[in-house]
Amino acid sequence: MQLADPISYAISYASARSDRPVRAFTVRKEVKSHGTGKAIEGPFKEGDRVAVIEDVITTGGSAIRAIEAVRAANGIVAGVLALVDREEGGRQAIEATGVPVISLVAASQIFSALEA
Repeated sequence: MQLADPISYAISYASARSDRPVRAFTVRKEVKSHGTGKAIEGPFKEGDRVAVIEDVITTGGSAIRAIEAVRAANGIVAGVLALVDREEGGRQAIEATGVPVISLVAASQIFSALEA
């Protein structure tokens, strides 16, 4: 399980009683030969407008794979939400795909707080 999966499912769970509940799904790193054989598992529907959730952005590779999988399934990626941006070029790589990125904190902010 990706570490971002529990974050996504927690967001979905927290939204369940709201006026606008959101559905969470998982994008697999690799399509498995057993099971459903799908890149996207869960309640994704063609035409969905989604946010890709990441725990940590380093190179941006996993977010870009998720963006590509959603686009291939005719979904719309509104943005990427990350807990931490390690500031190692991942944000720029993701934004180069035309998708905006919001991170809750950058690695430099964490280090500055620890030094203070």
